[in-house]
Amino acid sequence: MNVDDLAALVERTTPRLGSTKLVAVDGPGGAGKSTLATQLAAACTATLLHTDDFASWDNQFDWWPRLEQQILSPIARGRASRYQRYDWDTKTLAEWHDVAPPAVLILEGVPAARAAVRDRLSLLVWVQTPPRVRLARGLNRDGDSALPLWQRWMADEDLHFAADRTQEHADVIISGQAIHPPPETD
Repeated sequence: MNVDDLAALVERTTPRLGSTKLVAVDGPGGAGKSTLATQLAAACTATLLHTDDFASWDNQFDWWPRLEQQILSPIARGRASRYQRYDWDTKTLAEWHDVAPPAVLILEGVPAARAAVRDRLSLLVWVQTPPRVRLARGLNRDGDSALPLWQRWMADEDLHFAADRTQEHADVIISGQAIHPPPETD
C-alpha cells in the first residue's frame, strides 16, 4: 500500500476523537514511522504530532497522561490544545506549541496506538522493520555511543508491544524497508 492509498483510506474513516480523525502510526523505534507519517500528513493535509515530543530515553511510556491532558482531551471537545515539547538534548521541557482541532491528527511514534487510545483511533498503521535495520538506523542518527540506550529501548518496546498487543489491532501493516530503504552499497 502506498501513501496515496493510505491517504484514501484515512479519507474513508470516521472521526472518533470528537470531530477529528485520529490516525496512529506506531511500531518499534527506527522502523520508519516518522518518514511514513510525514508523507501521510502531507497527503492528508493533516496535523502531525510526534510522541518523541513527550517521551525521553528515561521516560519511554509514562508520559502519556500529559498527551491526554494537553492534546487529546481538548481536541475531543473541539477546543484548541497546547503542549510543551520535550527537548532530548537539554533533557527539559522546551517551547509550547498550539494545535487547533484538525480534521486529521496523525500521532506518530512509540506507543501512539496503545490500548488507552485505541477506541478513539480512526486508523492504526503499524510499521514493521527487522530489528537489525532499526538498530542501524538509530545508531546512524544518534551515534554509536547510544548503543546501550537503543538496546534497552528496544527490549522495553518488545515487552510493551507484547503486553499491549498493538500490532494485532493494526488496520494496516506497512514495511518500513519499503518506506525508507537501506542505502545501496557498491
